[in-house]
Amino acid sequence: MKRIRFFIALIVGKVLVFLTRLVSKERGTNIPGAYSNKILKDFISQFKGIDYDKAIFITGTNGKSTTNNMIVHTLKSAGKTVATNLEGANLIGGIATALIKNSTLTGKVKTEIVCFEVDERSFERIHSYLPAKNICITNLQKDQVQRNGEPDYIYQKLKKVINKDMTLYLNNEEPRVKSFEDLAGKVVYYGVERNTESFEKNNFYDVTLPCPKCNEKIEFEYYNIENVGKFKCKNCDFQSKEEPDVYIKNVDFENNEFECNSEKYKVTYSEPFFIYNYALCIAICNNFGIKTDEIKKAFSTFKNIGGRLETIKYGKKEIKYIRMKQENPETLQSAFDYISRDSEHKIFMLGLEPVVDIDPHYTNTFYAWDCDIDTLENSNVDRYICFSDAIAYDSANRLIYAGIDKNKISILPTEEEEEILKELDKYECNNVYLITWLHGYEKLSKYIENKKEGGKNGE
Repeated sequence: MKRIRFFIALIVGKVLVFLTRLVSKERGTNIPGAYSNKILKDFISQFKGIDYDKAIFITGTNGKSTTNNMIVHTLKSAGKTVATNLEGANLIGGIATALIKNSTLTGKVKTEIVCFEVDERSFERIHSYLPAKNICITNLQKDQVQRNGEPDYIYQKLKKVINKDMTLYLNNEEPRVKSFEDLAGKVVYYGVERNTESFEKNNFYDVTLPCPKCNEKIEFEYYNIENVGKFKCKNCDFQSKEEPDVYIKNVDFENNEFECNSEKYKVTYSEPFFIYNYALCIAICNNFGIKTDEIKKAFSTFKNIGGRLETIKYGKKEIKYIRMKQENPETLQSAFDYISRDSEHKIFMLGLEPVVDIDPHYTNTFYAWDCDIDTLENSNVDRYICFSDAIAYDSANRLIYAGIDKNKISILPTEEEEEILKELDKYECNNVYLITWLHGYEKLSKYIENKKEGGKNGE
C-alpha cells in the first residue's frame, strides 16, 4: 500500500514540476515536493538507487548554499552526475523536489551522487529518511533567534544525529563544529592559515564562547572571519589543529589565488568567507577521487548562484547592495568588512529593519553590537545614512558608540524610497554602499527603475 502511495505522490510531484516550470521556475523548487510529502510522510525515504556512501549533506549557519553550489559545480565539471538543490530550497520539500526531478517514473534516482544543502533545524528529520554518510558542517553561529534561540540549541540537535558510520567534514577553526570530532567514525578537517585579512579582538564589547567540551573560556589567537580562527580552551586540551587535512595557505586576495597542500589555485572569489567554502569543497572532492587539476579547472570557472553583490545605477551614482541576513551577525560583519576594503570615498546607507519571521515579529538591534564597525570609519566614508521605520535611531547610536562623528550621520525614520533618495541626492559622492534586507533592496531597485521609465516616457 505504501509503495502505491509513493507512486501516486511521485506522479503528482512530476506533474507539478512540469506545471510550475511553465509558471515560475523559483516556485518550482519547493511546491512539488511539499505536495508529495503531504501524500506520503516519508516520501523521500522511498526513492531507490541512492548510494548513501556517495550522499553528501551540507549544513550549518553560514555558507551552506555557496558550498553546495561549489561542490556540485566541481563534481559535475569532473564528469559526475549529481542530484542537488542548488536553488537553496533546503527544507524537506526542496529536497523532495530535487529527487523528483532526478528520478525515473519508478522512483529510481538517476545520478551517481546526491548532494544537498540541509537546513540545520531540519537536519535530524531529513537524515532519518536519507541517511547520508558524508556530513559537512560549516559553522554554528547566532542566527534567526526566533527559530534557533542560541547556537547551542542547534548544536544539540545535530549532536543527536552524528554517529560512527559517518564521515564528518569539520571546520578546524570553529570550536562548536570541531567538537563533533569525537562522535564520528572518520573526520576530515579543513581550515585556513592566518592571512592579511585575519584580525584580533580587543574591544570592550567583544565576547567569546564556552568550550563545548568543558565549558571554560575559548580564546582566539586570531580570527579569519567572525568567530572562526585559531583557538584553544583555557582549561582543557581542546584546540584547533596546527595542520588540518586540507589547509589553505598564502592567500593572495588581490590576485584571487591561494595554496593548498602544496598546490596553487586560481579562483573567482577571494572574500575571506569564500576561502573556507573552497577548503571544504577540496576536502569533499579529495575523498570522492576528484583529481587536483579537475578541481583547479572547476574553481576557475565557478560562478556563485545569487551572488552577494548587486548594483543599481542611480543617475551618476552606483549603489552597491550587499546581501546579508539581518538575523545573523556574521553576515552583517562580512558586509561591513567588504565595504571597509574599498578605500575610495563613499556613502554608506544602513537600513536595518524589524525581523519578520515567526509571530510575534521583533526589532533586532543586538546583532549590530556583535560587529566590529571601527574599520568602516577608517575607510573614507563621507556620509552615513541610517533609515528604518523602527530602528533608524538605534542604528545611528551603534555607529556613534563606535566613535563615528554624529555630524556625519543622517537619520531617516522611514523606509519610503523617495525620502531615502532625496537624502542621497544631497551628496556629490557617487560611490554608494547599501545594507538592508533583500526586500528593501528590491523595492528601492524597482522604484529607481520606474523613475527611469517615467523619465523616458516624459521625454
